[in-house]
Amino acid sequence: MSEINRRKAIGTGLALGGAAAVAGAGGGTAAAAGNGSAAPKTDPNLNPKPHLFKLTQAPPSKFDGGTLQGAHEENFPVLRGQQGSVYFVHLEVGGIREPHWHPTAWELNYIISGKAKWTILGTHPDGAYHNDVFEAEKGDLVFAPQGFFHYFENGSTTEPLDVLVIFNTSSIEPNDDIGIVGTLNSIPRDVLAASFGIPVSAFDQVPKDIKPVVITKRK
Repeated sequence: MSEINRRKAIGTGLALGGAAAVAGAGGGTAAAAGNGSAAPKTDPNLNPKPHLFKLTQAPPSKFDGGTLQGAHEENFPVLRGQQGSVYFVHLEVGGIREPHWHPTAWELNYIISGKAKWTILGTHPDGAYHNDVFEAEKGDLVFAPQGFFHYFENGSTTEPLDVLVIFNTSSIEPNDDIGIVGTLNSIPRDVLAASFGIPVSAFDQVPKDIKPVVITKRK
């Protein structure tokens, strides 16, 4: 029996269920996914030709620590069904991409300028987690496999960091993003305490808001 493509299976399930996808990046455009969804409205200034998109001119999603601009199926229609999207990530000094994982997509990161500190946590078939920690510089490529927990931060104390991120999914990036904040807050505090082997009170200062952080900054 051939291996099931999890990304296609999940995408098919969403379509059958008529799920709605709400954009959180690339200008914040909202669009419905599923049965009979209308063609997305695009900005002719960003998408003047069917195969051309002005990525760095897209209205950025702004966060404490940086910005995010994206080209995906909702604002660049040619990507629909192509299983591809691209994001331009800008991190200020102290900026951090929230630790997260993608259930249905891998990502390929190209360092345009600056220096990035990376951590990628893999699986543990031999009984031990494999935590890959390294720095990447201008001109380097970093690959985060599908489902691997990872994050990166600006590794410079003086210069910003610019990264081009390519996904093998056409959906809006936060729709395939499970961050550490939401992950922790989806688990009862007593279960977290038992898992870490510490008192429940140790989690008293952890905020209970489950919204994605996406990009943050060292305080």
